[in-house]
Amino acid sequence: MVVKTEVCNFSGFKIYPGHGSRFARTDEKVFNFINGKSKACQKMKRKPVKLNWTQLYRRVNKKGAQEETVKRRTRKVNTVVMKPVEGASLEVIKAKRNQQQRSKATGAKAANLKEIKARKAGGKTKRGGAPLAGKRGGPQAPPPKKH
Repeated sequence: MVVKTEVCNFSGFKIYPGHGSRFARTDEKVFNFINGKSKACQKMKRKPVKLNWTQLYRRVNKKGAQEETVKRRTRKVNTVVMKPVEGASLEVIKAKRNQQQRSKATGAKAANLKEIKARKAGGKTKRGGAPLAGKRGGPQAPPPKKH
């Protein structure tokens, strides 16, 4: 069942059936009020924006809006900016850095190749122990004895 509610012309609160009162002005404009307090304030020509118990005040001053919409947090992105150091220009620093990265890459490749060659030749692992032989990597069982 849907309940038809009206809105108070002064406070902005919902008026449920059987509550509130109506006031018809001489120019035939009809006002709905939730209680005598809002009716009296309207009659005294008070501004609902200035009274902190009205919905209009809450809407203008953004009260309770945080519950409805959660603020989205923006992620800060750290950007690295290269700066020249005294005695070395920016180009020199970049060249050195690129040279170091190249030497690291070639050194790692060489070490991997050396390890693979050693494994193939000697049957030893990187740690120097015996190679693992079983089907699942465990030690192999001794061959059965013949009588």
